[in-house]
Amino acid sequence: CMALMAFMAVSCAQSGMSPQDRLTVNDKKINEIIAQMTLEEKLGQLNCLVAPRGAVTGEQQSTGVAEKVRAGAVGSLFGRHDRDELMAWQKMAVEESRLGIPLLFGADIIHGYRTTFPVPLALAATWNPESMERVARISTVEASADGITWLYNPMVDICRDGRWGRCVEGAGEDPFLSSVYAAAMVRGTQGDLQDDDEILACVKHFALYGASEAGRDYRETDMSPARMFNEYFPPYKAAVDAGVATVMTSFNDVNGIPATGNRWLMTEVLRDFWGFEGFVVSDYNAVGEMVRHGIGDRKAVSEMALNAGVDSDMMTEGFVELAASVKEGKVSMKAVDQACRRVLEAKDKLGLLDAPYKFLRCEEERIYTQEHRAAARRIAAESFVLLKNDDVLPLSSKKKVALVGPLADAGAQYTGSWQGAAYDDCKSLLTAMTEAGLDVIFARGSNMLEDEELEQAACRNRKYVRDSRSESEMIREAVNAARRSDVVLAAVGEPAWMTGEASSRTSLDIPQPQKRLLEALVRTGKPVILLLFSGRPMTLEWENDNMAAILDVWYGGSEAADAIVDVVYGKVNPSGKLTMTFPRNVGQIPIYYNMKNGGRPAKTDSYKRFSSCYIDSPNSPLYPFGYGLSYTTYEYGDFSLSAETMPAD
Repeated sequence: CMALMAFMAVSCAQSGMSPQDRLTVNDKKINEIIAQMTLEEKLGQLNCLVAPRGAVTGEQQSTGVAEKVRAGAVGSLFGRHDRDELMAWQKMAVEESRLGIPLLFGADIIHGYRTTFPVPLALAATWNPESMERVARISTVEASADGITWLYNPMVDICRDGRWGRCVEGAGEDPFLSSVYAAAMVRGTQGDLQDDDEILACVKHFALYGASEAGRDYRETDMSPARMFNEYFPPYKAAVDAGVATVMTSFNDVNGIPATGNRWLMTEVLRDFWGFEGFVVSDYNAVGEMVRHGIGDRKAVSEMALNAGVDSDMMTEGFVELAASVKEGKVSMKAVDQACRRVLEAKDKLGLLDAPYKFLRCEEERIYTQEHRAAARRIAAESFVLLKNDDVLPLSSKKKVALVGPLADAGAQYTGSWQGAAYDDCKSLLTAMTEAGLDVIFARGSNMLEDEELEQAACRNRKYVRDSRSESEMIREAVNAARRSDVVLAAVGEPAWMTGEASSRTSLDIPQPQKRLLEALVRTGKPVILLLFSGRPMTLEWENDNMAAILDVWYGGSEAADAIVDVVYGKVNPSGKLTMTFPRNVGQIPIYYNMKNGGRPAKTDSYKRFSSCYIDSPNSPLYPFGYGLSYTTYEYGDFSLSAETMPAD
């Protein structure tokens, strides 16, 4: 491993790459603050907590957080989007604590704040760095206008397993594309941290979270150094090279050591090798969860995390109890001072040490603007991937359309998981088609899932009410609508929170009630166009054989409905390309485009004994990485090369 790192260091030097440039901070001011701080106040700057509701009304008193803020025992709060609430918390920290050090306010703004954009996996399908950066810029403008100063974004974990729900948050399976995405999102969020709408980005999850075993969250990762550095580390490093201010740890262990307590990751790779100079924050209670890894009690795991190079403890509140560890010599005063300095430097880069209320201005006019919504509509359409088209798309506005499916009139689902917007006003596809004056007959056709309790959890009760009719009654209504129409648009797929954290699946099929609906629609003989709502690769062999067209619309955001109409009716030509391979079945997972041949590669999709193939399935995916059709046809002519040989450089 060390030999590989040395080789990469030489390669970086030869290519002119340099460590992250240090953003200017006022060292004198920070030195003066640290000189006045008690050990407990220094440890307090390392404490990151959820901001409870009620800073304005006084309801927060029962949580004890206000008392800690006044005591200087909190450095950052997260989870609140209300400007008045954040102002109250900041005043408490600045005007009621001994040293008046302002708080950082963090938030999970992954693909939009009030204006919501396509989920990251869909955004990556645009293959457009300008669109990626534009999404980050608009998200930051809106979030900062409400007082938020720290975004937990971008998530750049490489994922090659669609069973993992959090693949929706990343850019897919390719290290180069994910690196481009990482840098674009950092640029869009931070700029040069000079303007009052440029705030801190936080790349996550360091490291290797997307390679968790069996596609399950919070699991172990065991990987060779060669694969780490060549295939999984590049996006994190791209974020560091782009100047990302903060890094978040991951929940998984890495080769037997939890990432949050892994000094090799947090210090040797991140700081010594890559030159990162910002601060590292744990994921939610990741320090405390090392107890369950079998490392030791809360005191022991807190010592381990701080010594490893973690500077901010999210929700465990173990760091604030390390005064005894300092006295015992288990944590050095130097380590505490260093972590405290890094947090204070981040606040100084934002200008908070001089102007603690600079982001807490009333600027509603910067949120959910017409300009932002127009960008969201354009980028949503740019992200859609046309997977199949038997010459039925684009539709003519003269066609009578049966709009069928539980997602046809469920606009609140279109924003996906981890969105910051108020989702109640998201237009549904039914509304968009009606407003466009299209001839449409609507029938719901089915519920989302068979299990009512799971359905409510996956829909998060976003204006979604389960239909009490029987399945046969709903399908009969949908079939009648299809027979009275020229073509069927079937809006089906996963509800929003069926992807995201804690949303791993063992099946990647369209949920069974919706699958039975599709089968009934096909039997009518009318052409069926599948509009697929999803945040992961799906297994669609039957659908590919039976649908007239398939358009993957992902979760397109707050303007998704109008964007779908734009593409379906030909106002916009679909241009999205897949950034994760779609398998034929889950037995092919992990499957990705740049798998190595090995010594006995399968030369065809047919079974051949003693070659690397399956008995019961072709090796090839249903839709490969980079796949995506359009309404235009292409022909490839003869290629000419600039040279007959290509040297290693």
